[in-house]
Amino acid sequence: MTENLPKRTSTYPICNQIIRSATSVGANYRSALRARSKAEFIAKLGIVEEEADETLYWLEIIKESGLASNELIDPIWEECNQLLSIFIATIKTAKSTKA
Repeated sequence: MTENLPKRTSTYPICNQIIRSATSVGANYRSALRARSKAEFIAKLGIVEEEADETLYWLEIIKESGLASNELIDPIWEECNQLLSIFIATIKTAKSTKA
């Protein structure tokens, strides 16, 4: 998606940030799955939640600024939003269960 954005000085920071936050979601989720305790799992999923939310933010900036079409951004935004909802639900479940 970032390869399709206009190549301008002003877009480089946005591209860099969305790449960093989006890839951090996967890396931190993988780390959460390897957590040594429930508390560590919840903490790491909290980072996943923050990074997914940041990714949504950058997608909104791209969309609102007209750097990419709705057709390109909307499906990505929707998938990211669904993943964020799953992460939030997983955190709530993990906090509410005994272990």
